[in-house]
Amino acid sequence: MRIGIVAAEPSGDQLAAGLMRELQKQHPQVIFEGIGGPQMTALGLQGWFPMERLSVMGLVEVLGRLPELLKIRKTLIRRWKRQPPDLFIGVDAPDFNLKLETALKTGGVPTVHYVSPTVWAWRQKRIHKIRAAADLVLSIFPFEQDFLARHGVPCTYVGHPLAHRYPLQPDKKTAREQLGLSPDVPVLALLPGSRGGEVQRLARPFLQTAAACARRLDGLKVVSPLATDRTEAAFRQACEEFTPELDIMLTRNNTAQVLTAADVVLVASGTATFEALLCKRPMVVGYKVNPLTYRIIMGLGMLRIEHVAMANLLSEAPLAPEFIQQACEPEKLLPAVLNFFGDAPLVQGIVREYTRTHESLIMETDTLAAGAVLNLWRERSND
Repeated sequence: MRIGIVAAEPSGDQLAAGLMRELQKQHPQVIFEGIGGPQMTALGLQGWFPMERLSVMGLVEVLGRLPELLKIRKTLIRRWKRQPPDLFIGVDAPDFNLKLETALKTGGVPTVHYVSPTVWAWRQKRIHKIRAAADLVLSIFPFEQDFLARHGVPCTYVGHPLAHRYPLQPDKKTAREQLGLSPDVPVLALLPGSRGGEVQRLARPFLQTAAACARRLDGLKVVSPLATDRTEAAFRQACEEFTPELDIMLTRNNTAQVLTAADVVLVASGTATFEALLCKRPMVVGYKVNPLTYRIIMGLGMLRIEHVAMANLLSEAPLAPEFIQQACEPEKLLPAVLNFFGDAPLVQGIVREYTRTHESLIMETDTLAAGAVLNLWRERSND
């Protein structure tokens, strides 16, 4: 069995790796080929392009990379039409994967889209593209299945694998010991995003906020887990440029450990807000996109939700303050961060709510996702 698979982000690499591992258990002879990150490569993916070349976010930001992205997609389509896989899985990255899925589906290849595009939040007209592209959508959040079903999109809710992997009771003491942090000092985690553009826009306000916190909180330790060589290099350069006086610990590929060790998290909107929720940590969310992208989104009314952080969408109440675009500056971020350091009852309430949310999301995600993929393959094989 040959499966084509494409992931474009570190979060997608992690999701895909769990699915690949379970598919290998249930179908040991499976072969994976396409595009992925280090976790997928470690499981035997035959990678054809570096995953980082697909990692781009925003309406305007993608324009500079469009020729390269189109060339990569055209190459994949040509290669897979010449030697069709038994099944294709597009992991998130809808702007890249949906057209790829449509082309392969037209050629008779069964297609799965893992992680529902956020059509319930913005650009809802994409629902027609999803229906044309995917034989099956694997959704990771409970409210997505009903929305997709109402629009005629076959969907299986499999839960989010991180909800199963993260413990309900985080072990802060052990996490701090592993990082060499004292149990008594205040710790702030900075997560400026996994994409180069995110780090470029968020590093300055995040670092300046951290530096201001350090001037107000005795003994504050600042820790930032980074995903790739590129993001680490960009963030390290920003540290030297904007806050050379800040004592900051940079780590690699240990987001869960850093979040567990932290008292408060300053985080880019994205998967990391969900991880902070699973670690039961109070968070302040910041995000910036290209100014023209932001004007287009707001001017055309493309955003259909009040909050952007997944932690706020999943909780019964929005507990994570959000500072978007012009509001994402130290003078706004700093009071919100300091508030969490100084309000123990507020933090305790957040821990209780995030624990309740976490409990409601725990499922055997990798097993369910692999089962749904194999069922689709068997159905099509018998047609």
